Amino acid sequence: MNTFELLGQGLLTALQWSHLLYALIGVTLGTAVGVLPGIGPALTVALLLPVTYKLDPAGSLIMFAGIYYGGMYGGSTTSILLNTPGESASIVTALEGNKMARQGRGGPALATAAIGSFVAGLIATLGLAFIAPTVVKFALSFGPAEYFALMLLAFMTVSAAFGDSTLRGLTSLFIGLALGLIGIDQLTGQTRLAMGLPNLFDGIAVTTLAVALFAIGETLAVVSAKHLAEEKVEAVKGSVWMTREDWKRSWMPWLRGTAIGFPIGAMPAGGADVSSFLSYSAERNFSKHPEEFGHGAIEGVAGPEAANNASAAGTLVPLLTLGLPTTATAAIMLAGFQQFGLQPGPLLFITNAPLVWGLISSLLVANLMLLVLNLPLIGLWVRLLTIPRPWLYGGILVFATLGTIGADGSTYSLFGIPISFGLGLLMLFGILGYALRRFHYPIAPVVVGLILGPMAEKSLRQALQISQGDPAALFHSWIAIGLWLLALTAVFLPLYLRYRGSKVLAQIASDAD
Repeated sequence: MNTFELLGQGLLTALQWSHLLYALIGVTLGTAVGVLPGIGPALTVALLLPVTYKLDPAGSLIMFAGIYYGGMYGGSTTSILLNTPGESASIVTALEGNKMARQGRGGPALATAAIGSFVAGLIATLGLAFIAPTVVKFALSFGPAEYFALMLLAFMTVSAAFGDSTLRGLTSLFIGLALGLIGIDQLTGQTRLAMGLPNLFDGIAVTTLAVALFAIGETLAVVSAKHLAEEKVEAVKGSVWMTREDWKRSWMPWLRGTAIGFPIGAMPAGGADVSSFLSYSAERNFSKHPEEFGHGAIEGVAGPEAANNASAAGTLVPLLTLGLPTTATAAIMLAGFQQFGLQPGPLLFITNAPLVWGLISSLLVANLMLLVLNLPLIGLWVRLLTIPRPWLYGGILVFATLGTIGADGSTYSLFGIPISFGLGLLMLFGILGYALRRFHYPIAPVVVGLILGPMAEKSLRQALQISQGDPAALFHSWIAIGLWLLALTAVFLPLYLRYRGSKVLAQIASDAD
């Protein structure tokens, strides 16, 4: 079947009333958490992993994707009205959006962000649908050596792209790889590093680790931080609708942002924050009103918002076709697939085609839902900013605890006292998550190491067994060599992009002065 037929079948799956409900829940939750400063879609998806353990796999994954898209939408609200990005990808939006809000043009800023996100999400989702089958055909030729090189590329990507230091990223990765060794060896059947605890024979549950690192660790980090000053929310004055001049100045940035964001999101070392910075830089160069940049240029909102939403769809290309996560949220979504016994990659398009195409088609539905939700309900999203932080993070702790107990009800006897084994791991890894944040180590590489580590080990050992122990077999094809070269590029490219981004910020600061 061609792509249009597959998309049509996917729409039939996505338009089932239960899946529409999951999509609505996802985009609503995603927008809400995107609005709330300090809470991103990765944390929300991690919290919902244990809750959705016994739900419909297609519906749960559609909800996770809705959260991802909604988080990108919602992050613009706090950037514009509060000058505090809810998501790292919305940092650039705050530069011009908040200036527009202070000038009484918060409505048009929110409108160009929402419509630009819709346009970019629509085009990028169609791009995902047409590119994914080509990547799948290419990936079906992979053997154990190619899969090991692909896993290595994933490791280098998350280690170098997340955080400010490649060394810290690698350290976090090796923590995850070490945790992935715990349990029964897949090839020999022997138990490793389980310390005699039967509860660890199946290894560390990804859901427990993800919830602990993202939810418990974040809560402990917020509690330990100094008291934050009260933040002022800029009121939305006047109409939220854009003028004819606003439309004229926004439509090209929307398209340019989409063209920049989608391929960068699909790159192993890409990401929404990188694409939004590059889009902002491009709009400064193309604008007919460069003097307005730094003082409330609408192009500086339209382009980056389109770029970060297009990047969200681009991120799903390597995730669905190769099982390669390039963002923290993608890493948690990978865990979501695995909790249902699904492994993202080329075989997923063959063995679970209705699920994959239903997920892709649901993104089109989610985009329309987000456009309808964002502008009419802007007053509701603004009110969310008034929720006291103690209530918010207290609720997160309760939700994380109940979800973990529901997913893992096993107990362990300590000094004759039965205690919940899942809660014990949750507390232990929560402290680890806090320590990583305290010393500025990225979180996502730990999760990726736990998920992909056993797969990389299995592929490596299979490749060496086939070649009678000859390590040259790891470089026996041009595909494997190319992936090894990409892994090296993934280490050095983020260093260059960070340098480029710092130059853009320095230029912005000098212009503002």
